[in-house]
Formats: sequence, C-alpha cells, structure tokens
Amino acid sequence: MKKTKKAFDIKALSRVFSFVKPYRKRFYFSIFLAIALAAIAPLRPYLIEVTVNDYIQHDLVRALIVITGWQVGLIILETALRFYFTFITAWLGQSVVKDLRVTIFDKILRLNLAQFDTTPIGTLTTRTINDIETINDIFAEGLIPIVADLLSIVAVLISMCWMNWRLTLVCLIPFPVLIVATYYFKESVNRSFIRVRNAVAALNAFVQEHLTGIQVVQAFAAEDREYARFKKINKEHRNANIRSIFAYSIFFPVVEIILALSLGLLVWFGAHQALDPLFPDKQRLAGQIVAFILLLNLLFRPLRVIADKFNVLQMGMISSERVFRVLDNPDTLPDTGTYAPATLAGRIRFDHVWFAYTGEQYVLKDIDFAVEAGETVAIVGHTGSGKTSIISLLNRLYTIQKGRILVDDVAIEDYRLEALRSRIGIVLQDVFLFSGSILDNVTLRNPDISREQVVAAAQLIGVHDFIMQLPGNYDYNVMERGNTLSLGQRQLLSFLRALLYDPAILILDEATSSVDTESEALIQRAIDTLIAGRTSIVIAHRLFTIRKADKIIVLDKGVIREMGSHEALMEKGGFYARLHRLQFEKENVSLR
Repeated sequence: MKKTKKAFDIKALSRVFSFVKPYRKRFYFSIFLAIALAAIAPLRPYLIEVTVNDYIQHDLVRALIVITGWQVGLIILETALRFYFTFITAWLGQSVVKDLRVTIFDKILRLNLAQFDTTPIGTLTTRTINDIETINDIFAEGLIPIVADLLSIVAVLISMCWMNWRLTLVCLIPFPVLIVATYYFKESVNRSFIRVRNAVAALNAFVQEHLTGIQVVQAFAAEDREYARFKKINKEHRNANIRSIFAYSIFFPVVEIILALSLGLLVWFGAHQALDPLFPDKQRLAGQIVAFILLLNLLFRPLRVIADKFNVLQMGMISSERVFRVLDNPDTLPDTGTYAPATLAGRIRFDHVWFAYTGEQYVLKDIDFAVEAGETVAIVGHTGSGKTSIISLLNRLYTIQKGRILVDDVAIEDYRLEALRSRIGIVLQDVFLFSGSILDNVTLRNPDISREQVVAAAQLIGVHDFIMQLPGNYDYNVMERGNTLSLGQRQLLSFLRALLYDPAILILDEATSSVDTESEALIQRAIDTLIAGRTSIVIAHRLFTIRKADKIIVLDKGVIREMGSHEALMEKGGFYARLHRLQFEKENVSLR
C-alpha cells in the first residue's frame, strides 16, 4: 500500500488556495459565515436557559412568547446562513476545480511529446479528472468546513464554561476516550481510503484495457479467464470498501456512547448539586441543565464528522500533490520563437542533426540533407531506422541534441510553434479520428473553414463520392477513433484534412502501407493532388510508390547510407537496390 510523506502539506494547500484569488470576495464571505455560525450556535441554548429560569419559573407568559419568537427567528437566521455557507463553499470548490482543470489540460497540451512515451495516458487522464475532482472536497468538505466546526466547538465550550464551569468539567470527563477513538478512526479510514482508490484505479485500468482489446479476448476464447481475473479485482475493491464501512460502524456508536456518558454525568452532577443544601444559585440550575443538553449535542455534532473531514482534506492534499507534479513538470517545448511569416516557400535543411529520445542513445546520427521548395523527397529504411523521428523533429515535437534544422533558412526554434506547425501538413499511417462528424474531423472545428470548402476539397482529391454514400454524408458520426470506417476511408479523410489546411510542407508517413488495392488507387490520386506544388517528405514501405520522388534518402540505424534518385540508386547497386530486390522477391512482382 502506498503511503504519503506528509499528512498535511501547507505548501500544497497554499497553492490550491492561490486559485481562489479570482473569487476571494466569496472566500472571505464564507469565512465570515463560518464565524457567524459559530457565534450563533450557543445562542439558542442560552435563550432556552433564560426561558426556563427567568420566564417559565416565574410564569411570565408574554415575555415567554417574545423570547420564543426570538428563538424562531434565530433558527431561521441560522438555517439561512448555513445554506449560504454550504452553497458558497461548494461553489468555490467547483470554480477552483474548473480553473485548475483548464490549467492542467493546457499544461498537458504543451508537454514535450517524450513525456507521452513514458507516462501512461490513463495516469494523465486521472490527474485531469479524478484527482482534480477530489481537490473540490478541500472546499466543500475539507478545510473551510473544518474551520467552521472548530470555531463552533470553541464557541460551545466557551459558552458552557461561562454558564457553569463545574458542569462543563464533569461533562468533559469522557473526552479523552473520544480523542483516542477519533485518532484511530482517522488513521483507519485514511488507510481504507487509499486502498479504495488503488482498487478503483485497478478496476478502471482492467476494464479500459479489456474493452479496448475485446476482439483479442474473444478471438482467443479467453472470456472465462479474464472474467475470473475481473472477479478477483472486484472482490479486492469490495473488501477495501468494507474495511472503510467497518471503521464507520465502530466509530459512530462509540461517539454516541460517549455522548450518553456525558449526558449521564450531567444529570448525575446536576441532581447532586440540586440536592446539596449548600449549593449556591440553585434557581438557575434547571435552565443550565436543559441548555447543557443542547450544548452537548452541538458539541458532539461536529466531533462526529471532523475526523472524517480531516481524511477528506488529506486525500484532497494527496490529489493536489499529484496534480502539481504535472503542473511543475519542466519538460515542455519552449515557444520562445517570434518569427511568423504569412507563407513558407518550403525549403528544408537538416544540418548535421543528432537526436536521442533518452540520454545519448542516438537514433539519428549526423543527419545532413537539403530539400528545395516544391521537391518530393522519399525516406526509406528498415523498421527502427529513424524515418519517423526525422519528421517528428521537423515539426518540433522533440528537441534535437546537436545540429540545426532550418525551414526557409531560418532555424525552427526561431519560429513561433503555431506558425511553424500550421504550415506543415502530416498524414500518418495510423489515422486518429475523434468522436464526431466527418466535417468536424477534417476541419478540426476550425470556424475559418466552410462546409463549401470541405466539399470542394473532397471533390478535388476524389473522396466526395464515398462520403456522400454514408448516412448523413458530411455529418456522419465516425464514432470513437473512427472505428465505423475502414482503414482506407480513414486514410482518405486524413488527406482531406491536410488539404484543407493548405500546408507549404507535406509529410506522408507510410500512408499506403496497410490499405487494399481499391483504396490505394484513391489514395494515390489524393497524394498526387496533395504534393503538387508542395515540398513533400514521403516515408514509404512499398518502394514502388516513391519511384517518382526527386530524391530518395536511405536510412539504416539512424545513419544516411545513400541518397539520390531511384534510377541512380538502382544503378549504384547498393543498400537501396538490395531493399528493392528483397521487396521484389517477397511480392513476386517487378517494381521497375
């Protein structure tokens, strides 16, 4: 079981409350309400004491009616203040959660892509949703309510001592037992909370993974085995919750027993004083006993829940530490460039570039080549040779360790990120489509791209007909990850998306490697349309698709082995020619 370093981190708490600054007026008002509620809490028992001693015993009916009216008014006032207090603390929590969630999502969007290679997506999702929602409890059920409860306890104790300090001391005799019980309850529930959160995380991970891979589970008839594993994890979740319930089941009866003991001691000592002929001021004893019964209930009401609230606060602090670890992550791409030209010619230069994902384990070594504006360059090589790394660097998705990358003779670090990336279009082999309509996916909800522009572009690259055959055509919902479309159809939509953004530089990453022959013909037409007049970098698995490239770069283990046209490299009879021959033998088709 994972343990935390601190039960209460003032620094983390202060950072959470820094998000309250835009709402500080309401925050201060909530503190004022907490003080007001604490001050009002002992007033009704005091008025009841006055009622019993001064009015009922002296049969002052008119005064009794007046003070009863005061008590009713006090109840209405306290109810109204408690409503506003509860509403404002919850409102503060939700407002902070809203701002904090936006802040962390903005941070995640700007993290270096290497972070996503090492951090599970589910972890970042949990930080953005579950952990931030737990921070809401710091306001709704944590610090501010705890302060209100503590103020109420202090106000009640002061009132009890002021009324009758002897009765107060007698009533507090069982309190050491309550303090010990509260401490053990707090520790037990805290351990249970951590177990429950870990069990929930395990359940979420298991269900998400197996729903995503349901096809594999069913294909290998593994339903029964996975069902048995799920039952085991679910049982652990149940047991963790039962431990928490067990702690509550013990603590609340203990509190009731201690309250009963305090009331019993109150009655015993009050009766003893009433029967003592030497006891002074007996005439006020009856009202004090009645008032003390109410005050004890007011005292025990916050004590019943304060330990639980401390646990809620601690879990909120743990969540805040996790969230702030993401916010404090320094691994972001610095967007310090200022160069933002309206257009790009599309010249590219890799000037002796070295790159490693981790340490000095270089996946690209001394990469040096140039692409003129309008040229089409193909990059080929075995899997793992560094082809995709090159295009990732051009888009500044990663930071190089040595060398320079220039676009139109300007280092890519000098460009504003948005200005650079908006002029580079990418079509990946694994096309990602979001839940939503085709129109939303190809425009990425850019309001500057009209429906008419989408239709015209679709007709230009030959995908309009297939879209019109879908129910709802351009408003067809592609569902999660575009699973309702074939691989070829998804690929065609990615071409349409790239064309709509009219990039100066086009990158095609193995765009035809996994599609059928019919789709490939459509895709080849789309490629020809897209690369016309644009600087293009094509990563291809099927070598016959790049024969028309102006230049072919052959990579092997991060090093450029050869460079030249198809004809020149074939005549050379080197690395490219061997790749070509191996693929020819494999497919048993002449690619010349």
